[in-house]
Amino acid sequence: MGRLSGKVAIITGASQGMGTSHAQAFVREGAKVILTDLNDSAGEALADSLGDSALYIHHDVADAAGWRDVVARGEAAFGTVTILVNNAGVLGKIGGTLDFAQGDFEAVCNVNQLGVYLGMQAVIPSMQKAGGGSIVNISSIAGIVAIYGAPNLAYVASKFAVRGMTKQVAVEFGRQNIRCNSIHPGYIKTPMMAAATDEGGGEATKMIPLGRLAEVEEVSNLAIFLASDESSFITGAEHIIDGGMTAL
Repeated sequence: MGRLSGKVAIITGASQGMGTSHAQAFVREGAKVILTDLNDSAGEALADSLGDSALYIHHDVADAAGWRDVVARGEAAFGTVTILVNNAGVLGKIGGTLDFAQGDFEAVCNVNQLGVYLGMQAVIPSMQKAGGGSIVNISSIAGIVAIYGAPNLAYVASKFAVRGMTKQVAVEFGRQNIRCNSIHPGYIKTPMMAAATDEGGGEATKMIPLGRLAEVEEVSNLAIFLASDESSFITGAEHIIDGGMTAL
């Protein structure tokens, strides 16, 4: 029996990076997984590779109607949803606070903050029908501390918001056996990170006490734990996975 056997999960931003790793790991652990993204070719290829345990749906996380469609189609395919991994996110513009236009700010928050809110709002009724569930919101160490050297107020604002929404939902729905936790990755070896530095992390590794970037699978292992019954008494908490960066 896998650690997620009998569970049904929605994973957003599943077409690359951490999202792909989460999807692969969740299926290996026995879950049925609804994958969502805007990159249809990669998403469909991933679903095909995962077989009958996966379903891909084109999805804009900032669209409430799209969320309702994802939940309805997921329930029709696999049953009530018991896991939500709000993984989709964007970095947006790098620049000082005075350099941001309103549209720059909103573009980041629409995905990173509004998308997480809409996802929880859409999926919680399915979890209520199932008798409980686990929400795993992917935030960032930028939801714990400010970014130094590469300022991005919108990103920090959105990731702190995810941390706060996580706690509020955990308190509001705990008596219904719905848990909600946030994961705060540091520098992870993803296409987004490679584009900002290089495959090995470049100078960024000097700020990490463990001296390297994390592999995406290391974040997936944490997500599996929080999605599984192994973490049944953990809710409303932030889980930092950063190689010690925020300990400095």
